[in-house]
Amino acid sequence: MSRRIVVVQGHPDPDPNRLCRALADAYAEGAREAGHAVTRIDLAALDFPLLRTQAAFEHEPVPETLRPAQEAIVAADHIVIIFPLWLGTMPALVKAFLEQVMRPGVAFAYQEKGTPKLLLTGRSARLVVTMGMPAFVYRWWYFAHGLKGLERNILRFVGIKPVRETLFGMVGTASEATRRKWLKRMRDLGALGA
Repeated sequence: MSRRIVVVQGHPDPDPNRLCRALADAYAEGAREAGHAVTRIDLAALDFPLLRTQAAFEHEPVPETLRPAQEAIVAADHIVIIFPLWLGTMPALVKAFLEQVMRPGVAFAYQEKGTPKLLLTGRSARLVVTMGMPAFVYRWWYFAHGLKGLERNILRFVGIKPVRETLFGMVGTASEATRRKWLKRMRDLGALGA
């Protein structure tokens, strides 16, 4: 079954040779070849302000540069977010993007009593994270704390589940054969729309 997929490339460096960009390309290629509709969002190419107040978060409109991204996320069946691990979590640019597009009235709605209403239910997500350390060390020694925070406090908070993870470790020393395996894995995931 064809899915509407949004692929968010979250490496802040616009260098076209970044592994995150190649992983995003491979996923999108596999998804398109399988008949899925793919929207690409490259955060390094976007210019948008940081949110600085609760009033801005709750009442100001999303910046025009992010309106297409927000609309794509709302229309998506599946969201893929790819980023490098920086200081144990996502780069600040990824967090700033999510704060802008996951606004009240779009991603969740305040209610007079009780917890907020989740407005992005029915969507799934995959988090793809590159890192310099072995992935198992991040998962088992550090408990993947930054990744778990993104899953629990942002994606599931707005109703997105299931959230699956793909971690690529030791990227700085990976051989070309290993990188080719990673790219094939991403193409295969894209083909599945997973």
